[in-house]
Amino acid sequence: MIKLLNPKIVRKIWGGCKLEVMKGISPSRGLEPVGETWEINDEELPYLAKFIDTSDELSIQVHPGDEYAKAYENSLGKTECWIILEAAPKAGIYLGLKPGITKTHLEKALVEGLAINELLNFYEVSAGDFFFVPAGSIHAIGKDITLAEVQQNSGITYRVWDWMRLDDLGKSRELHVEKSLDVINFESSANQLDYFHFKKNLFQSPGIKELCSHPNFHLFLLNMSAGEKLNPSLIDNNRPCSVLNLAGKIRVNQQEISSYEAATFYDEGQLHFEAIEDGSLLLIL
Repeated sequence: MIKLLNPKIVRKIWGGCKLEVMKGISPSRGLEPVGETWEINDEELPYLAKFIDTSDELSIQVHPGDEYAKAYENSLGKTECWIILEAAPKAGIYLGLKPGITKTHLEKALVEGLAINELLNFYEVSAGDFFFVPAGSIHAIGKDITLAEVQQNSGITYRVWDWMRLDDLGKSRELHVEKSLDVINFESSANQLDYFHFKKNLFQSPGIKELCSHPNFHLFLLNMSAGEKLNPSLIDNNRPCSVLNLAGKIRVNQQEISSYEAATFYDEGQLHFEAIEDGSLLLIL
């Protein structure tokens, strides 16, 4: 069975304008802009996939691992990964603590109201960059970036710092400092670029490329030219697989999927991909 999916539209104070164009969404007109579209969002799946577009920085945040999330939130933890689709010049992400930053340093900076972004590594990004972000990694997506995100199916986010930002009513968003300090991974080896499985220029390599493997999602990128056919061998697992199309129309087991659309495949056994146009897609097993 093949199920084409209707996205959930999520409006955010930091949202941009590109998702409205990409997805054919009516203009906001007085509402907060569209920050996310949840493309694969099934309660029965252990993974979730979305598009994110920013016009401002997201909060500096962290997600708990499975053990902490189960104990304190009755939830899965949240490991996630990103593939950059578009980015303005000099746009980037904050990911991991700078060398020498300890829990004591971070806690002191929060108490003193200092700019927490200055304690994090900043990486300029461009289309085709990939980052795997394990639970416990402090991070923030910067402004003027459009990306696809695949994550554990969990909404648990602890905000560490929110740029002193206020909403239209002059109120700041809730912070979760105590829980954040509980779960942030302060180990130096867990705050370096290689820890995040960084990859670059991914859209320039034809064929199938494995991006990451996690107990709740196994992620591949397929870059295909018009007319090309691929029949990847699927790893034996007991859950449905999904496709998030990043660009170009494709056909999967006779189901056409347009740019920025998603589909989940139940009990298909084998997937047959045919590119109707040049494009790229994510395959989630």
